[in-house]
Amino acid sequence: MKKSIFLSGLAASAALLGGVAMAQSSDPTGASAQGDVSVTIYNNGQALVQDIRQLNIAAGRSRIEFPDVSAQIRPETLSFAAANAGIVEQNFDFDLLTPQKLMEKAIGRTVTLIRTNPATGAETREQATVLSTAGGVVVKIGERIEVLRDDGLPVRVIFDGVPQNLRARPTLSVTVDSARAGARPASIRYLTPGLGWAADYVALYDEGIDTIDMQGWVTLTNNTGTTFDNANTLLVAGSPGSADEYAYRAPRPPRSSGDFVPGTETADREQLGDFYLYPIAERTTIANAQTKQVSFLDVQGVAARKVYRRDVSWLTNDSDPVNVSSEIAFSSSRDQGLGDALPAGTVRFYQRDARGTPQFIGENNIGHSPMGSELSLRTGDAFDIFVQAEVEKRDRITADEWVTYKRWQVISDDKIVSQGTTQYAVTYYRTTMRYTLTNAKSTPVTVELFQSGLDQGWWSQDYRVVSEDVPGEQINADRRKYTITVPANGKREVRVTYATRY
Repeated sequence: MKKSIFLSGLAASAALLGGVAMAQSSDPTGASAQGDVSVTIYNNGQALVQDIRQLNIAAGRSRIEFPDVSAQIRPETLSFAAANAGIVEQNFDFDLLTPQKLMEKAIGRTVTLIRTNPATGAETREQATVLSTAGGVVVKIGERIEVLRDDGLPVRVIFDGVPQNLRARPTLSVTVDSARAGARPASIRYLTPGLGWAADYVALYDEGIDTIDMQGWVTLTNNTGTTFDNANTLLVAGSPGSADEYAYRAPRPPRSSGDFVPGTETADREQLGDFYLYPIAERTTIANAQTKQVSFLDVQGVAARKVYRRDVSWLTNDSDPVNVSSEIAFSSSRDQGLGDALPAGTVRFYQRDARGTPQFIGENNIGHSPMGSELSLRTGDAFDIFVQAEVEKRDRITADEWVTYKRWQVISDDKIVSQGTTQYAVTYYRTTMRYTLTNAKSTPVTVELFQSGLDQGWWSQDYRVVSEDVPGEQINADRRKYTITVPANGKREVRVTYATRY
């Protein structure tokens, strides 16, 4: 008996214009055909799916279908395994049954239109030939041409059946050659983009005792077009290389704008090569077009501290004071920190107000951070604390005066044993930077001020710090750090003089 498919002409037009109406079909989706599913998800937007199904395989050559595979499957990565059977050929049918596809496959064919009179409820049937679906459904009824459109009149379209190359679900078919007949487990394994995960962290900061309570959440996303039912899920913190990096590599979250010192401790987690594994404790269903969160970290009372910071470039001359950045620093070490390796993600900070209600105070990204790392994450700009960096004075100095700023000499028997002559004229500069810090808080604050731009290249690395009001710490050839205490409701000026060749 020939079966028919009913589809509202109104729904078909809507689907062609981006609507979401779905067709009723004689090939209903029904329950998932998946078997024992395991999903390994990487940080680069791709995943490894392994699916073991119990199948009755005939002897000799036969065709086996695997519905409910990823709609974005990479067929070239398929691996098939079944006892006494080998794969000969594979095909992936990705034309899914939708109102739009059903209409497209009906071009040149005859369908039945059923119109309902809204006043009387009477139905009228007409035979129509589908001519086009570009921008709308165009049909020929007798000698007239008509466009199915959304005019509020009830119209249904009846199809004689589903075209053979349309599938209700993404389907992989394989031709196998089996040495024997009988039921046995058959497994497929393939890579697919569209499955991804990232870590999200919720940190509650207590400024009174300088601690944070942190929860870590794994956020799963599924855009493969397929739901993976009751899957054994394993997350890998890392991005294995791909032959096509641009096609299958998701963008990495940027490293935070604060300081990061990588740790040297090994976390108590299983490793696969150079990657850490984060298994989901229980099987879970990863629905298509769904975001799911699973907890993986919950630690209280981790030591933390507030950091106020300003980075100043060389010869910065602020016309107005600039807010310092507010940061929260903490460790992922085993003894004094979170005690775990932290996969890349976003850290969101909260702090309780006077009524005890947690309020959002800022967020920042982290990259993959080994256990024992020191992190300082910027949460925003401090409202009450400013720094104005200015070039107070800058003048040229002679080569002889430049030499006087040297802090070493080679002397033998109280005599200078060597001396040189200037081969060519060199211009030197003496620059005095004035940093004006203000604090409107009712308590003193400490600001970490970084002067960068000291290293302009190989020819300029011989610079000197002539004088400084606050002892500085040389971070590297390019940056010098000053830790400055600013009094409550007060102001402080700090001057540093540099001698440079630029």
